[in-house]
Amino acid sequence: MKKGNPEPLTAKLQAELEALAAMPESEIDITEMPPITDWSNAVRGAFYRPIKRPLSLRVDADVIDWFQRQGQGYQTRMNAALREYVERHRE
Repeated sequence: MKKGNPEPLTAKLQAELEALAAMPESEIDITEMPPITDWSNAVRGAFYRPIKRPLSLRVDADVIDWFQRQGQGYQTRMNAALREYVERHRE
């Protein structure tokens, strides 16, 4: 479940990005990029990453064991379970 770090940018790609960032928008050629008119498959919040804080928490051993038996990413799944609980009980 956990995603690895992406490869660092090459010097060439970094230079291209910096050149584009310095260019006024009117000079950037977008003729090969048609406008998006169908947003039916769009996903809201796909790049949203909530701020995480480290926490020491006492959890019953059987609960931890159950999540760990599901495989890698058990902390992420525990967080998702807590988030679901919060959403259901939010006023």
